[in-house]
Amino acid sequence: MLNEFWATASTSYKVLVFSAMGLIAVGIILNLVGNTTHNQGLMVASLPVIGLGLILHVVGLVARGQQIRKSYKK
Repeated sequence: MLNEFWATASTSYKVLVFSAMGLIAVGIILNLVGNTTHNQGLMVASLPVIGLGLILHVVGLVARGQQIRKSYKK
């Protein structure tokens, strides 16, 4: 079932998912580096990066839901 889900997903959905995962990962890395070096500016700067990744993730979920709804109507 999972293989079918990913195989039928559109390219735009896959790009959204990987972009979201990448931004969240970069944000977490920035936060860890900021915490270990006691750099408060870097810690605070990582939060919008993580937030943008979460927003892209939600946009991807919405886009995939719309694709599934369209396929059910056919």
